[in-house]
Amino acid sequence: MNRDSIHSITRRDLMRLLGIGGGAAIGAGLPGFEALAQSRKDTLVIGMDIRDTNNLDPVRDLHYTPPMTVHACYDTLLTMDPGDYITLKPALATKWERTPDGKGWRFTLRDNVKFVTGNKMTAQDVKYSLDRVNYIGYQAAQYLTNVAEFKVVDEKTIDVMLKNPIEPILTILAAPSFSITDSKVVAEKGGDATPQSKDKDKATEWLNQNSVGTGPYKLVGWERGAQIQLVANPTYWGGKPPYQRVVIRHFEDSAAQLLSLRRGDIDAAFNLLPEQLTTLKDDKDLWIKEHDSLDFIYIALTHNPEFNKALAVKEARQAVAYAIDYDGIIKNLLGGAGIRPPNFIPAGLLGATEQLTKEIGFREDLDRAKKLLAQAGFPDGFEFEIIYGNGAIAGTTYHVLGQKLQADLGRVGIKLKLNPMPQVNLRTLYNGGKMSATLVYWNPPAVENALWSWATVQRVAKRLHWTPPADLVKLVDDAATETDPKKAEALYIEYQKRMVDVANLIVLFQPRYQVGVCKTIKDLPLTAAGWQLEVGGVKPSA
Repeated sequence: MNRDSIHSITRRDLMRLLGIGGGAAIGAGLPGFEALAQSRKDTLVIGMDIRDTNNLDPVRDLHYTPPMTVHACYDTLLTMDPGDYITLKPALATKWERTPDGKGWRFTLRDNVKFVTGNKMTAQDVKYSLDRVNYIGYQAAQYLTNVAEFKVVDEKTIDVMLKNPIEPILTILAAPSFSITDSKVVAEKGGDATPQSKDKDKATEWLNQNSVGTGPYKLVGWERGAQIQLVANPTYWGGKPPYQRVVIRHFEDSAAQLLSLRRGDIDAAFNLLPEQLTTLKDDKDLWIKEHDSLDFIYIALTHNPEFNKALAVKEARQAVAYAIDYDGIIKNLLGGAGIRPPNFIPAGLLGATEQLTKEIGFREDLDRAKKLLAQAGFPDGFEFEIIYGNGAIAGTTYHVLGQKLQADLGRVGIKLKLNPMPQVNLRTLYNGGKMSATLVYWNPPAVENALWSWATVQRVAKRLHWTPPADLVKLVDDAATETDPKKAEALYIEYQKRMVDVANLIVLFQPRYQVGVCKTIKDLPLTAAGWQLEVGGVKPSA
């Protein structure tokens, strides 16, 4: 545990927190310590487990916590308001319409927007930023496979031309990975937006410590496993940000996070346990902010007999699914703050409801699990290893969840070997298809049904060494391109039935965000759009 996380802030701690060293600011526009010490009210301090933050370059935006920081520093063409994941709202684009030939979308850019560098934003910056995502080929590039070209029309107009005009793109472009950056500065720092970007681009290291966006805040420093530091963007087109500074402090221990919240060292605590949240209800200085998420925690099981002979058998995977005490996980580990979707589309979106989970989803049924084990040829059970990250989500750690699963599966003779590891190592193994099973989260890369379903029959299927049937792949494609909501809903329901049957992905729960907040904060706008908090929208009490 970081020792600083359990002590009140001293003068030296505050200097380190706000990035001051040797009497000078580490970033442009960051004032000296004397000015910072005058008023704590100018600084928002967030407590959060950020072990999975591995970089802050929007192009390489990945994992659970980085999107919050990226979204605070950058804007996309479109966005979504917290709680409304259907209605797209203007951001850097004020208008969007079909191109004259109907093969793409034309975006009209907002007037007089400047980057934090002072440079004016133009359509060329938009093209450069999105081309860089596409050509570097990191995970977000997979969501642009239907894009034929980003075409500059004039200084304030850009066309996004599509290979298949009816496939979704607008919801995708609202995600933080598609943030618009200052092309001049990124290029100066080694950035590249050509087909050779994967090898030539060298800007990420610099972008991990500096931001060049148009968002309400500017990144001025990141110390891995310790803190992220932001300052207000004086050129922000949306008006003066509510805080002069934002510090995201890393906590691995929820007790330390709670102690810091009670002392007033932090303004919001994101990783409190259910029992810790209960103690806040009668505290006159604190309150709890809740918001339904679109995230979920799931188990992924291999189909490769070389990794595990039992898991390669469908009935054995189904036995795992029916041996889990889902209600106990939600009640006892989450304090009831969670729901369960039918499969890989979060409840609350098209074709996914809690009622449907009851109708077609997995449920605890030990007798059925035992029968399935016998059908699979493993009447006495089997053993497999599950990997998971050293981290926490929804107030519980993956390790505690792993122990619960270990006990649940043991009731039917399935022995679960737990293998915790750093998040970056987990992702390497999982993305490379080098594991028998993993316990991991999924948060929205963008709020679009097609992205969840496409992932399961494309890259996730490859990780699990599973070749989806052609008719299932077609079902997913048909659902993604269906313009009639009722027909699309029916297709997505059928897709989920098929995924439950194959049992390679077992969704455990969809958590409800619960954040402990000081009453010095008036509004903490949580969102399930993929970045968890609208940092620019946090408002202090009068």
